[in-house]
Amino acid sequence: MRLGDGAFGHARQAPTPALAAFVEHYWCVRWDLRGRPPQQQETLPHPNVHLVLERGEARVWGVHEGRYRRSMEGCETVFGVKFAAGGFHAFLRGSVGALANRSLHAREVFGAGIDDVVPAIPACTDIAAMVALVEPLLLATAPAPDPLAVQARALVAQAANDRELLRAEQLAERAGMGLRALQRLFRDYVGVSPKWVIARYRLHEAVAQLQAGRELAWTELALALGYYDQAHFIRDFRRLVGCAPADYARRQHAD
Repeated sequence: MRLGDGAFGHARQAPTPALAAFVEHYWCVRWDLRGRPPQQQETLPHPNVHLVLERGEARVWGVHEGRYRRSMEGCETVFGVKFAAGGFHAFLRGSVGALANRSLHAREVFGAGIDDVVPAIPACTDIAAMVALVEPLLLATAPAPDPLAVQARALVAQAANDRELLRAEQLAERAGMGLRALQRLFRDYVGVSPKWVIARYRLHEAVAQLQAGRELAWTELALALGYYDQAHFIRDFRRLVGCAPADYARRQHAD
């Protein structure tokens, strides 16, 4: 997919089958805001590690537990690799939990060759050309699939897709393992706790319902999402989104 001309462009591309166990997709964002005011973008957190090439540098970003803010100005190209949940462990060869809320230079994982790729990214006309530069480095360092990584990815998918799943204990029971074993698996392979993953996906559901314009009873919604009371739900929603649910709903209606 070519990135169209204009102020802002976004594209994604699936990985080659040899990397499908490790990489969810590649992504690219490009903007040209010269002569225009900067734009603020916010992204809700997901349990994924990213390799990001921008501003002459390549860095690996662990799972960010809060919302991510970025000011877009001038003219820039950003290319990224979104690793599958559990998939980055094979590259790091250590606990992904050590990367939570922080980053490290990509050469520490992928070698000095990644530094040679970074300057060529902005000149690429489309995401396919960017992938062609970066994917060989991933293929060169990717080991055989790890059964524990496959299990971690499947459990994260359950947390994302099953609205009845509200507690880590439920997920442990479905996985046929103890809670502590589940917590170790998530810490080492996903980078955050199963409790965090479940809570964030249930909050993502709340955001989606508000974006859809549904009128919601906050107490009932809080209980449906596994919260003991409305106050704890509102607190976590504010931390994730930046405002209370009622304020967020009003902003959606105003837009």
